[in-house]
Amino acid sequence: MSQQATPRVPWHTGPVSHTPVPFGQFIVKVHGRCNLACRYCYLYEGPDRSWRDRPSAAPPAVLEHTASRIGEHAAAHRLREVALVLHGGEPLLAGADLLAAFADRVRDLAPADCTVRVTVQTNATLLNDARIATLAHHRISVGISLDGGLPAHNTLRTDHAGRPSWAMASHGARLLADRHPEAYAGILTVVDPRTDPVEMYESLLALRPPALDLLLPHGNWTAPPPGLPTTHPAHSAHPGGIGRPTPYGDWLCTVFDRWWPAGRRETKVRLFEECLALLLGLPAATESLGLDPVNAVVVETDGSIEQIDSLKSAYDGATATGLDVFHHTFDAALRHPGVAARQAGADALAAVCRSCPLLTVCGGGHYAHRYRAGHGFANPSVYCADLDRLVRHVAARLAEATAGDPP
Repeated sequence: MSQQATPRVPWHTGPVSHTPVPFGQFIVKVHGRCNLACRYCYLYEGPDRSWRDRPSAAPPAVLEHTASRIGEHAAAHRLREVALVLHGGEPLLAGADLLAAFADRVRDLAPADCTVRVTVQTNATLLNDARIATLAHHRISVGISLDGGLPAHNTLRTDHAGRPSWAMASHGARLLADRHPEAYAGILTVVDPRTDPVEMYESLLALRPPALDLLLPHGNWTAPPPGLPTTHPAHSAHPGGIGRPTPYGDWLCTVFDRWWPAGRRETKVRLFEECLALLLGLPAATESLGLDPVNAVVVETDGSIEQIDSLKSAYDGATATGLDVFHHTFDAALRHPGVAARQAGADALAAVCRSCPLLTVCGGGHYAHRYRAGHGFANPSVYCADLDRLVRHVAARLAEATAGDPP
């Protein structure tokens, strides 16, 4: 069933004292396989191999216990709202009817005063009229993962026979926008600095997403992302890597400038909006920025309770907690040292991050991007220089826009 957690490295250095924050986002792997074979996928091509030993689809007993545990957690902590994310692999391989039934079951078992917001994250190749209608009828929003809005952007997103997926994916995205725009959650895209940033952004706009998530590729100091040097923080001119190349920061700054001017904000871009909010001293919720505690947890197809998938890009077994929905509550997962470290804010960061003037905005970057083999996660992000570039650029644009405002 569940695997015993065997962390190879400390989750943090020094004591961490905090009050656990209840989980508010439950990512459930309803299907553990994918109909695509994207060559860069960190889940199936990365160091973690746990998916090989798990059932391809979550059995009914796993889904029933998961729904019960979510309701139990929501009741225990008097949560007024929770997010349920139906994930994979490709969750639509489980069938739209099963997704709908599971969403309804979670709502049934949640307290009457707790709103359950449900999203399915899909590659869009299996979206058709009937499936979209089923999802929309059961109040399930649809998030789409794409590399861009043109065929040339998606050449690495092929099926297991090597055939391109773009035709089916773009058809599915347009069907969703045309038939049930109220169910369209948005598009998730991983930044690729080899692409033209404005072309990429505008190509995605053509698919009419209400929101965009621009994510940095999962990499770390041991396995750096494409285009960044392998020099780790201890050997850099600056402990966090300032002075390194900033291809990802440059790309994001260009997109920000295209998005930012008044009248040109055609869609929400979560990374930019949350960076602006943090600069203004407002709360923001993202894994990539800020110091807010992470409140997401994963349930795998065998019922294992795990930390978020991005940690699988660090090493095999990095997400394991040794817990499962059959024998443990989600409160037990709140006590796991990895979860505690990710909820501890600045206390779990490297010293150089705690002394950085951008601390409250950057927040040390995404947790998975701090990993260094043998030294754990108490390092600056491998994207430290890129994040510095982005945050300072956004701050400068914000200062320009508010220069004439009354005090």
